[in-house]
Amino acid sequence: MTLSSIANPDLVTLFDNKPRWNLPDFRRSYFHNLHTTMRYGLSIRAPRILPLRKEVDWTIGERPEVARFLAMPHFSAFVVVRDERILYEVYAPDFRPDRPHAIMSITKTTLNLMLGRAVADGLVDLDARVGTYLPEIGTGYAEATVKAVADMNVVNDFNEDYSDPNSSAYQWESAYGWRLPLDGQKEGTTRSFICGITGGDLENRTGQALYKSPNSDVLGWIIERVSGRALRDWLIEIVEAAGLEGCFHITCDREGVPQVDGGACLSARDLARYGLLFARKGEGVDGHRVGDAAFMEDTRRNPGPPWSNPRDSVFYSRQMRTNGTWLAHGGWGGQYMLANPDTGTVVVYFGVLENRSAYDGDFSGQLVQMMAKLAAQ
Repeated sequence: MTLSSIANPDLVTLFDNKPRWNLPDFRRSYFHNLHTTMRYGLSIRAPRILPLRKEVDWTIGERPEVARFLAMPHFSAFVVVRDERILYEVYAPDFRPDRPHAIMSITKTTLNLMLGRAVADGLVDLDARVGTYLPEIGTGYAEATVKAVADMNVVNDFNEDYSDPNSSAYQWESAYGWRLPLDGQKEGTTRSFICGITGGDLENRTGQALYKSPNSDVLGWIIERVSGRALRDWLIEIVEAAGLEGCFHITCDREGVPQVDGGACLSARDLARYGLLFARKGEGVDGHRVGDAAFMEDTRRNPGPPWSNPRDSVFYSRQMRTNGTWLAHGGWGGQYMLANPDTGTVVVYFGVLENRSAYDGDFSGQLVQMMAKLAAQ
């Protein structure tokens, strides 16, 4: 007798070319539980943690620009940390301080640490072509420089428009277990997918950053290739330096390749601990260092192309966003982390947008302004 099965209801494509976890009616619950939703993943925990002590400044929450974002229906968590002090934190009723939350593309910032170290050690030349390190890569990346890839400054045929149901970003999801392949289709892998990305003239002439998440996975592959170390080992080093208290969860594909473009889940406090690595220019707990201080300084002082309007005072640089002072990154769906090395302050915001595309440029632009102002004081 053969026992029949059904497709996993969390991951099967329903309508608008989205699986259930990404539909607006369900998205909030799944962003709070993404680490238990996806098909493949790994979890890392530090042996020693960075203790945080409360020294609350209640006036932070009374500021109108802060209170506005804390009152929004999509809000999940907000934390302000300076050095080892929690200056302010607040959580939505359906969320907790120890609960992991999807951080999506904030995960990309791990590449700034890895790439900085690889460049400092002479393993990677930013001006070299990607094909130099990955001869098997496709035409979408082979002739691009590593720097152009890191700065989101490459033109190819990958499309990351989340308002388009036929976007390449949605097609990519089955390669790393965020949805099931369509009937009759074979499940791919992260690297087989990025090898299949095509392109012609890769030079970006738009004058603005062209955001493509596979860029991050290309960088991760290069770093793994030149260092001879698995990405998992690089991530363990980062987690241990940050002194995270809870688990660092990250999606991977069926081959075990971590999804460094956007697969991590962390608590808000642990994301703040992680952000302190940038505020301290790579200095971690117990003398551990990650990344490279000079590379981080160059990230904010010599950035890549400007981010798209209305955030034209923000630039993309080596897997970070910066205005020349702070280092930051947003996550698709409503999260943001911002670190100011001049003040030693990190601000973290978790939210889950429930519109069709899970993206709102006006929201994120105003959020960054609020966070940057807090971090500067």
